[in-house]
Amino acid sequence: MATLVRAACLTNYREVASASGLNPQRMLLDAGLSPGVLDEPDLMIPVERVGRLLQASAQASGNECFGLCMARSRLLSNLGAVGLLVRDQATLRDSLELLIRYQAVLNSALTLAIEENEHTAVIREVLIAGSTHQPTRQRAELALGVMVRGIRQLLGDDWRPRRVCFEHGPPKDLGLHTQLFGRAIEFNGEFNCIVCSRSDLDTRNPSADPAMARYAQQLVDAALKRHDASLFDDVRRTALLLLPTGQCSIEKVAEYLGVMPRTIQRRLAEQRLSFSGTINDLRRELAVRYVHETDRPLTEVADLLGFTPSSFSRWYQSQFHCSAKESRARP
Repeated sequence: MATLVRAACLTNYREVASASGLNPQRMLLDAGLSPGVLDEPDLMIPVERVGRLLQASAQASGNECFGLCMARSRLLSNLGAVGLLVRDQATLRDSLELLIRYQAVLNSALTLAIEENEHTAVIREVLIAGSTHQPTRQRAELALGVMVRGIRQLLGDDWRPRRVCFEHGPPKDLGLHTQLFGRAIEFNGEFNCIVCSRSDLDTRNPSADPAMARYAQQLVDAALKRHDASLFDDVRRTALLLLPTGQCSIEKVAEYLGVMPRTIQRRLAEQRLSFSGTINDLRRELAVRYVHETDRPLTEVADLLGFTPSSFSRWYQSQFHCSAKESRARP
């Protein structure tokens, strides 16, 4: 079963890739991801593909700090409802405890832990490398960069960690690292972590809004309760991303959602639905929209629905009892 992460982890990817001279769409497709994931922040996608994308982007662009570039303008709101809940806690300790509690909802390949002694606190971030054993450098720098950005949003822009440690070696240019983390950076360490004063954990958040925190908690709780009931919508959203790739199979959808194909079959059957019927209904909806509401060439419509031009013609005829060209010509 795939280890999943919210697609919001790719926030700023398009901008950083373009600025680095890359074609974001091409890079996403090469990594096995639909370009549409950039517009679906709550979609859960395989973390191994995210790691593959970041690694390939860093290599192709020659930008060793690719992941860090994505992190430097992140906000807690990028974490969705959980981020809103974290943002309005009374102290940093409360915020971190909530992050630890809901981490699996955001990124099941990342584990957070807090270790304290008399004067310091260590915020550890443990990454799962995945079965393909990809380098985790870009993911680690993205994760620690996002954490530092989040803490500054809670404690103020002047906050600096005592030390930031990475398992990997240093880049050739430390400029971006020192800009984001300060000069107390260590490489080739035992683990990835942020070291801060223990007193930082109990510093009051001047912007905390208890009423907003209660509201955000309701959003998070409702989202967790809806998780099981929303499989049909998740299948449709995922299929919408996969159809243009021509690989919209139940196996691919299951991989994206982190479940077994038979789970999708069983859960849809409980609603008297089938996977093939669900995909066909989605194609019908899209076909009507593309044929009647746009001027897209019919060959492009076929691509968007995952057909070849000839198979699209046969399918359209079977569904609507006329050709797409004839259908478009009607008032």
